[in-house]
Amino acid sequence: MAAAVALARQGVRVCVYEAGPVLGGRARRIAIDGRRLDNGQHLLIGAYTTLLGLMQEVGVELKDAFLRTPLNLNVQPDFHLRCPFLPAPLHLLGGLLTARGLSWSARLALIRLMLISQLAGWRLQVDLTVAQWLAQHRQPGDLVARFWQPLTVAALNTPIETASAQILLNVLRDSLGGGRAASDLLFPKIDFSALFPEPAGEFVTARGGRIETGVSVTRLRQDQGQWLINDLAARFDGVIVALPPHRLDMLQDDTGKPVLADVVQQIQSWEFQPIVTLYYQYPAEIGLPQPMLGCSGGLCQWVFDRGQTHAEAGLIAVVLSAKGVHSSWPQAELAARVAQELSATFGWGEPISHRVINEKRATFACTPDMVRPQNATAFETLWLAGDYTALDYPATLEGAVRSGQQAADALLKALN
Repeated sequence: MAAAVALARQGVRVCVYEAGPVLGGRARRIAIDGRRLDNGQHLLIGAYTTLLGLMQEVGVELKDAFLRTPLNLNVQPDFHLRCPFLPAPLHLLGGLLTARGLSWSARLALIRLMLISQLAGWRLQVDLTVAQWLAQHRQPGDLVARFWQPLTVAALNTPIETASAQILLNVLRDSLGGGRAASDLLFPKIDFSALFPEPAGEFVTARGGRIETGVSVTRLRQDQGQWLINDLAARFDGVIVALPPHRLDMLQDDTGKPVLADVVQQIQSWEFQPIVTLYYQYPAEIGLPQPMLGCSGGLCQWVFDRGQTHAEAGLIAVVLSAKGVHSSWPQAELAARVAQELSATFGWGEPISHRVINEKRATFACTPDMVRPQNATAFETLWLAGDYTALDYPATLEGAVRSGQQAADALLKALN
């Protein structure tokens, strides 16, 4: 949708084919038990300037769409980092100095590593795993468990033992290392299809474009310099493919061969990571002291109170990022164990109901020195868009929209 907006902005007549019933891809609205939910619990930060700018361009009022708070990481049982309203970098220094649940030696170790990273321009000479990088800089075990581990899994959806330290530094550069507002937390107050994709669709159609949902594109071929899709009569001057990487092989030519065979081969060795979101309905009086809390030492990683963000009293969302011991469990067992943890931590007792959403290939595993495909393909008027392309960001919403804009700009140049 970012690519479609970028093209429509320049007067191009765009047709968007979406396989699903609603726009949004891996960040979309779903309907469960007559209720509008998201297929996963997502969070934005103030550093996502490209996405936030696009949202404003297509008519989204940010103050209505988000609950925005300064950085406030509260990880149970006893870690709390909150940045005060001070100009950068004093806001970060103030947050680190007043963080609860860390010894003074751990706080100084964290401040030292942040300063070292900033002085190095947030660049490593050689990429390492996050675990290797932290060990190299002698970060204490309690600091790793309470700060670095939950932060890495939340940002990269990859365990610290295999996650890229350089990609994590890129995220820190733009958030904690950016202006004060860059580290703000933005909690959506509406579903994700309404947050950007659907207003983007209205922006496109208002400029002569078309949005067609429920259409899965599986055949793509060239004819006299134009592109034909499936068995449709329409002909197109250019195509941007926004399939997720593990679906690129479904796009075939008339001979049954993948159109993007070189890219498919490049990503065959990639590992993908899941994200499980569990929704629990409790009595209306149940809630958190703030919109989001972290948990350490158990299954739960991040717990969200949708009563505070979506006015859905008693609805709690729990996020489990990346693979873990829970990945092989049946959904009923996982839901029961997580509910037990919530009860032990918050004293909530048994939930009224629950739903489990498992995105088995939510993101690629963000590992050191991985080679990601460019937006360009072997065809001058066929381009790739997706969070997996050659960006310096992990698989995030911001990465997705940046890639979409890059693909649109490149296609416009190719079409002169």
